[in-house]
Amino acid sequence: MRRKAGLVLLALAVFCTALSPLLRWYAFPRLAKVPANEYQTMVLEAKDATLLDYGTMTARTVPRITIVQTLKGNVEASERIERTAGRDVVVWDGLSHVLGPDGAMVSSVPERYIFDAHTQEPVHATGEAVDGDPVRREGIEFKWPFLTEKRDYQYFDAQARSTAPIHYKGTRDFRGVPVYYFEQTVPWTKVPMPRTLPVQGITRETVADTGTTRWYTTVRRFWVEPLTGAPVYGEEIHREELRGGTLLGDRDKVTAFAGHVKMREDYIEHTVALVRHNRTLVLLLTSYLPWGFLTLGGLLLALALWLEARGRRPAGPAPDTARPAEPVSA
Repeated sequence: MRRKAGLVLLALAVFCTALSPLLRWYAFPRLAKVPANEYQTMVLEAKDATLLDYGTMTARTVPRITIVQTLKGNVEASERIERTAGRDVVVWDGLSHVLGPDGAMVSSVPERYIFDAHTQEPVHATGEAVDGDPVRREGIEFKWPFLTEKRDYQYFDAQARSTAPIHYKGTRDFRGVPVYYFEQTVPWTKVPMPRTLPVQGITRETVADTGTTRWYTTVRRFWVEPLTGAPVYGEEIHREELRGGTLLGDRDKVTAFAGHVKMREDYIEHTVALVRHNRTLVLLLTSYLPWGFLTLGGLLLALALWLEARGRRPAGPAPDTARPAEPVSA
């Protein structure tokens, strides 16, 4: 019985030991993916900001500018692209909706972002666009890869429709969550006017006819949880200007928007809680289960060897069972 039990334990030890690397290096890369039906809403604010009044074409200080960003997974589009791409694809239909202090729309920019569900690499397909302009992304946007590394990444800037490095600046702690801090500075760059503007009759085309151009610069900052690749917090020091043309009269330039854009507090709390939950799931597949099975395999192996050693231990000397001689009587 000991021999059979030892063989069973040895088989279980081999199974657990083999399962450990399979979970980490085979199962995790295939199971860790962004769901195609994801829906996210983020609200950011810039307090005491500068905003252009398109009615008078003058800049004024306002108490608050609100930016509502939504990302909605388009399952139908992702399934259609997957049939030709041959891999799991996520399609996010995004919208960045800027509101003035009175709640009136300042601009509204739609975006379609298509990427690999596992690696977050861009997938180039029909429909990839920013504000109706076809684009071909290189680099990441919105989300870092699972198991983010301590290095620079290429990050796509939707305003400039171009890609530039975003630099790793160190490891930090954000509200009890270990994060990697990334920063990108975009120098003054000429960018397209939004297609949707707040004044009736003013469009991208009418502004272009006046010779006026739009320029922007920003310092972009992200605090990224490295296991999930999800930003727990982000902010921008953002500035836009209109330059030249007859629209500005005798002025060379005017500030269209300037402010320090930050996530609203209630959305920070929600994002941190969500990332904590997803971080535990990633740890389960990359650390807890692999190390647990490896430890269990070692213990089972030790127990199997112990049983085998006990089964092979030589028996002690046999007791002397001979009957004592009886005395001889005369």
